Amino acid sequence: MTLPKGHGQRPSTSGKRGFEDWWRTVPEDLRTKSRKGDEGNKPLLNQVNYVLLHLHLAGKHDAKPSHEELKDWLHSGQVDVLRMGAK
Repeated sequence: MTLPKGHGQRPSTSGKRGFEDWWRTVPEDLRTKSRKGDEGNKPLLNQVNYVLLHLHLAGKHDAKPSHEELKDWLHSGQVDVLRMGAK
């Protein structure tokens, strides 16, 4: 059995943008609308999804991050999946 090229290797981190690098490329009105009232906190995945949907509907597919970039932002803590309030 032949495994796919690169199978079992860790993906290279070179060439990946950080969340803030990508966020600066998002149109200002979309950034403002998606994060309104929550600017002081770490971005949530739901807010990123909102931006991705609007970029997709506008046909700006080249402005969307790669799967690897999204995964990196979540695993490195640059974007939160859920925000828990204090009990």
